[in-house]
Amino acid sequence: MGITFATVALSNPRTPGRNALALDFLVDTGAIYSVAPGTVLRKLGIARRTREVFTLADGTKRAYSVGEAFFALGEKDGTSKVVFGPRGTTPLLGALTLETLGLMVNPITRELTPMRLLLATCA
Repeated sequence: MGITFATVALSNPRTPGRNALALDFLVDTGAIYSVAPGTVLRKLGIARRTREVFTLADGTKRAYSVGEAFFALGEKDGTSKVVFGPRGTTPLLGALTLETLGLMVNPITRELTPMRLLLATCA
């Protein structure tokens, strides 16, 4: 089992791409939301929209603010929820953001690849 990092440009969804900051995100398909240091999100002017309670790896529960950010990775971009992590947090790219960008992790090579998008239609 390996780990995958991706450099992602993060910006305020009100001004996508403007004043973007490039961060190295650990790709974590086991996480629902993406996480970035709150200091970075505040610097970008990203608003805290809700507060959610998360269970940490040691079983404790902790509440964190959640907002929306604009993520750009190569030619893929879009808005997704992001958790305001504590100072020093390793940025995580979660499953919701990966799906928003139409990306998946190849389980063999651990590379990010485009998802095969399916659309069920009624005839």
